[in-house]
Amino acid sequence: MPRLYFVRHARPSANWGEEPDAGLDATGLEQAEAAAQTLARTLQPMPIYTSPLRRCRETARPLEQLWQQTAQVLEAVAEIPSPPVHLRERFRWLKQAMEGTWQELRDSAPPNSPDYLGWRETLLSSLATMAHDSVIFSHYIAINVVVGAAQSRDEVVCFRPDHTSITSIEVAAQSVKVVELGRERDTTILTRG
Repeated sequence: MPRLYFVRHARPSANWGEEPDAGLDATGLEQAEAAAQTLARTLQPMPIYTSPLRRCRETARPLEQLWQQTAQVLEAVAEIPSPPVHLRERFRWLKQAMEGTWQELRDSAPPNSPDYLGWRETLLSSLATMAHDSVIFSHYIAINVVVGAAQSRDEVVCFRPDHTSITSIEVAAQSVKVVELGRERDTTILTRG
């Protein structure tokens, strides 16, 4: 079974409700460098994948430099898509989403929202096709999808990965197994702290 190392992006320069594609702040840049050093010290070079969003691409950059390879963009591990609401309304929507289950999220979604159960399934299906050990730079909710699947849980949030925490999993066609959960911290999704 391939082992996948999910790295939550480092601290962004703006929160999710202020800027949908923020890069890293100064602390985030330091966190990204430290994560790259940890990964390079503990793992042999392997494929690197990243969400298309800046905060993940910038978090991946130091590891790309150490391993002298380019991360491949993997759309399936991007941030959970927001419903068609004003940027300021995303706070309330995300807070409510994080307190419920995937079914509740789907049932309470505003009109014309993405299919959240479909988004979750696409993420998990993309991992089942991976043939090699890999490092994946992703997001809070996406990492929760993987951990939730491994633990057979339906909550949107069942784990609180800190910025640049590393969660290792093993995947097969029909199963996901947590090898080691990364460092946890109360969420900073809605604030920059």
